[in-house]
Amino acid sequence: MGGVADIKRHVPVLLEEAVSVLGVGEGDVVLDGTFGRGGHTRRFLQAVGPQGLVVALDVDVAAAEAAEEICAPNFRFVRQNFRNLDVALRNLSLPVVDKVFFDLGVSSPQLDEADRGFSYKFDAVLDMRLDPLATTSARTLLARASEAELEKILWEYGEERWARRIAAFIVAARARSPVETTAELVEIIKAAIPREVRQAEDQHPARRTFQALRIAVNDELGALREGLKKALGALKVGGRMACITFHSLEDRIVKQFYMQHARGCICIRGLPQCVCGHHAELRIVTKKPLSPSPQELAENPRSRSAHLRVAEKLPVFY
Repeated sequence: MGGVADIKRHVPVLLEEAVSVLGVGEGDVVLDGTFGRGGHTRRFLQAVGPQGLVVALDVDVAAAEAAEEICAPNFRFVRQNFRNLDVALRNLSLPVVDKVFFDLGVSSPQLDEADRGFSYKFDAVLDMRLDPLATTSARTLLARASEAELEKILWEYGEERWARRIAAFIVAARARSPVETTAELVEIIKAAIPREVRQAEDQHPARRTFQALRIAVNDELGALREGLKKALGALKVGGRMACITFHSLEDRIVKQFYMQHARGCICIRGLPQCVCGHHAELRIVTKKPLSPSPQELAENPRSRSAHLRVAEKLPVFY
């Protein structure tokens, strides 16, 4: 797992767009909250030059192995979830940074590692943990969650319209024997979704369920909300944060966070003057999210759902 082969296989998404719209320049201190296999990190190192610094975070073992390939003196890797970026920066004696970057979701190498249990394409133990030290795997979640909890996970995190049937079929199946592998889960999902529906859809019937379980196992949306808040606190005035999202749930959270913190006065409309004292903390740089170019889509079809949003931190006046 990990190593040079993974690095070569991984294609970073919206690479030049991220560097450009973030405005990464000579001497900048950049926090890459999602190292993955280091594609964006390496490009940031080129952009900041020898006087700059790039700090990368990740909880994945293979990411830590890939980080060992980078020998630059102005690079620091911390095995930490970006929801704890404040702890990582404090331990490095970095009170603020110039740029923060998040490339969300799982990377292509993680999906392609059959033994991780992320993909419905390979038969493996249902794991799905980004952090191998985490206590809850997909297998334990499926064994312990109630039918109502499973339905909620599949509906809210996978936007799966067959959530109720799939949850019921999972509970019925585990009553006979534990659901422990990806292949077993795929067969349960196929049984739950009517054949005519499966045949009419372009996507694999297990896609939404696997996404939902992965998000739940890793609390990805909770980590994103916490990470965004701490990223805003870590940015210096004039600094920028960028997020690449790959599905509507992530993108909605990022968009709403930017909009919430870009608001100025929040007084009730009609007051003669502002009494709330609320000031905007962010300026939204990308009014609409940036998407991959046709050339990138042709070279990397997995980038098709990527959206890049960027915001800049404003001074606060009291």
